[in-house]
Amino acid sequence: MTEQIDQPTADHQELAVAEAAASGYGQINIHDNVIAIIAHETAKKVPGVVELQGSLADGLAGMIGKAPKDKGIRIEKENEELLTIDLAVVLEYGVCIPEICVQLQAAVKEAVESMTGKQIYAVNVVVQGIRGSSEKSDGE
Repeated sequence: MTEQIDQPTADHQELAVAEAAASGYGQINIHDNVIAIIAHETAKKVPGVVELQGSLADGLAGMIGKAPKDKGIRIEKENEELLTIDLAVVLEYGVCIPEICVQLQAAVKEAVESMTGKQIYAVNVVVQGIRGSSEKSDGE
């Protein structure tokens, strides 16, 4: 594995992470935050996922009224062709954690690859908590 660049999506630098060659009209760039939003929206649809758990910076953004769609998601560039997506999630109490995580990995990988054309090296999932279905999430 090559040296990873540990760059959270929250710093909003203009990084081109996906480019379509020879479109005939010009260059196409897809920002890290777009990939994070795709991953976020896909993760929310996986049964058993309660929320994505963000960092301290995400929490501060939430305090001033911004609800980032890239909360709990980090995009890392393995090389020019491959991306790794890290997800920090809270799952519903009582679910089979490994099963939900595999479903989450597959769904996010397929969605990002199909929408962006970019190859995903890995989707890493960190389960940061479990929550009963009756408990409300603060951020969503």
